[in-house]
Order: sequence, then C-alpha cells, then structure tokens
Amino acid sequence: MPHFTPETFHTSLLGMLLGRTELLKNRILETYLAPYGVTAPQFKVLIMIGRFSAETPADLCRALCLDSGSMTRMLDRLEQKKWLARRRSDADRRQVRLVLTEDGKTLSDLLPQIGAKAMNEMVGVLDKDELATLEKILTKVLVASADPITLARIAAK
Repeated sequence: MPHFTPETFHTSLLGMLLGRTELLKNRILETYLAPYGVTAPQFKVLIMIGRFSAETPADLCRALCLDSGSMTRMLDRLEQKKWLARRRSDADRRQVRLVLTEDGKTLSDLLPQIGAKAMNEMVGVLDKDELATLEKILTKVLVASADPITLARIAAK
C-alpha cells in the first residue's frame, strides 16, 4: 500500500526519524561502552558473533550491511584488542571462522547488560504499551522485507 508520492514525500519525517533514532541509539550506546573501549559498531559485531551465532565475515557483512573491506578492518581491530580470533574452517580451508577469545567471551557476556541500559535510556519515555506497539510495527516492516535476523528471532521464540 503506497503511502508516499513524489509530491508528498517531503512532508513525511519518517525516513529522517528512523535515521536519527539509529544515531541516537549509537550515541547512547557508545557512552555506556566507553569504559570498555568498545564502539557501537564493534558492539554490533560482538553481539552478532556471541548472541546470533554469526560464524564468518560473510555472515556479518550480510547481517550488518557492511562491505567486506569495512568488515575486514573491523575484525582486524577486534583481533588487535584480543576479543576475536580468526580460524580456518576444518571442513573448508578457504573459509575463515570467527571465534571469541576468552576476553571476548567475558566482554560478550557483559554486552546484554550494557545494551539494556542504553535501550532503557533511549525508550524510557515510552510506556509499556507504546514500546510493545513500536516493536510490533518495526517487526512487521522487517518481516515484510524478509530480514533474516528478524525472521530467525521470531522462529526462535
């Protein structure tokens, strides 16, 4: 169902609001992550590996919509911080598997608490019903676009 036309597109704030909300989330998240030396993009990579079972750089590129060059640089930084290791796959030596180091696992275990604090700060202005409605609407949009992470989370429930 079309909601926008070229003539009315400029009257909608939806695109800007979604983008600004993402920026706000990252800014709040970074304040909570700063004591651990983690950035918001690094948080996303560590969460994808630790909580969403991303195993390869290609998995992460698809999930986070990053190009392989950006992902390589990100993984290099995480490896330098000793949170991540790259291992050749036993089944296919051409493929690299990503594993959290012991320090990475320790950090990964803290990330849900850090993320929860950041999300509570961001959406604390909403009541319980508003938050449920927002989540329902965003889920509906992502399911309609066949977002693999959203679909996997729904299937896991």
